[in-house]
Amino acid sequence: MNLFLKIVVLVIILCCSCKTKTKTIPWESLFSKNSLEGWNIKGGTATYKNENGTIVGTTVPNTPNTFLCSDKIYNNFILEIDFKVDPVMNSGIQIRSNSLPYYRDGMVHGYQVEIDPSKRAWSGGIYDEKRRLWLNPLKDNIEAQNAFKQNEWNHYRIEAIGDTIKTWVNGIAASHLIDDKTAAGFIGLQVHGIGKHTDRLGKQTMWKNAKILTTELAKYSKKSPLEPIITKNNLTFQENRTGWKMLWDGKTTNGWRGAKLAKFPEKGWSIENGELIVEETGGAESAAGGDIVTTKDYSNFELLVDFKLTAGANSGIKYYVDTEINKGTGSSIGLEYQILDDELHEDAKRGSHEGSRTVCSLYDLIKADPIKPLKPIGQWNTAYIKSIDNHVEHWVNDVKVLEYERGSAEFLKLVSESKYAKWPNFGLLEKGQILLQDHGDKVSFRNIKIRVAKSKKN
Repeated sequence: MNLFLKIVVLVIILCCSCKTKTKTIPWESLFSKNSLEGWNIKGGTATYKNENGTIVGTTVPNTPNTFLCSDKIYNNFILEIDFKVDPVMNSGIQIRSNSLPYYRDGMVHGYQVEIDPSKRAWSGGIYDEKRRLWLNPLKDNIEAQNAFKQNEWNHYRIEAIGDTIKTWVNGIAASHLIDDKTAAGFIGLQVHGIGKHTDRLGKQTMWKNAKILTTELAKYSKKSPLEPIITKNNLTFQENRTGWKMLWDGKTTNGWRGAKLAKFPEKGWSIENGELIVEETGGAESAAGGDIVTTKDYSNFELLVDFKLTAGANSGIKYYVDTEINKGTGSSIGLEYQILDDELHEDAKRGSHEGSRTVCSLYDLIKADPIKPLKPIGQWNTAYIKSIDNHVEHWVNDVKVLEYERGSAEFLKLVSESKYAKWPNFGLLEKGQILLQDHGDKVSFRNIKIRVAKSKKN
């Protein structure tokens, strides 16, 4: 075979090889040619139709955000999609999103890859719809801001693998987020509500060529040139803007000490992989290092704490604690957000008031709503405690489970009937420390944040 023929054969082999390689990528199409089969509408009443494989969403008056959502739930995937948006509108693509009856009456919430044709140009940024708001804006990513094409079709690549979400706009890296708030959910196409903007009535957002990859993800994942935004033990973009502060830095014991010590306990607690961990000592209360408290006092505040239980574990978050009041007694008394494995720990069946020692309850006083969106033992849950002008709320995973008024007649009656009756003025301190309880069971904490609130009476 002469040289020319060898070259021709080689070219043919290479071409065939490339075609074979392209065909073997196991993409799945998300849109049918002429219907919305496999999708459902949630939220508002904006309209959607399929025009020969292109989904067209159109605004209507007097409705909130509307989402065309996949029937199928996805966890790890690579998604590619083309979209076109009217320049006066805002839109987005929901990923790992959910609509749950106990969360704001089924409101769609979760990660959103922003579509933003405004001058801000944050298309490709990651927004947490109806939860934490902005997680990965494009504030400093000028290249990605300039990648969006006004009045034209644009292309997104979205990778959601494990705790990492990466996005590209027309081939330019836009976002790189590491966050493990939600592992799975549906995909949604947003038609934004128009409020009183009658000039936006009938405006359209369109999507086409949507395909998803759910297997061999490591093989096809692309490396992002961007430094990741990591939310673990860090304030989010939105929290930074709204006055939140880290109460634990994720690395040291700064800002904390033993409840009965001048410094942090030398045993009983450890810091591993950004987690503050109570060590297992057989369930004996304060047998090892004992409780830990903040070195500062707080009056009106909002507190966020992620907690992770092991099977049968018991712990708690106390607030308005004064370690000097009962100094020498071994007691660190305060109002307590109960942390407990209700299924395996006997304390769930005890208490002065039925159910008042179950997880998220005001310990021994008020039972939390039994409809609690708790994640299973071994997974992270988020406690939120809000106390302003004696009005206190307990939340878990963004859902309120109880509220009460400190010092009210009802509160005082509950105290008088509880184990706390022997402590004068229990729960009525104007300010106090935040406490994490060592109950001898392995429990982990992270993402401990606080926002000092102003009195509404002033």
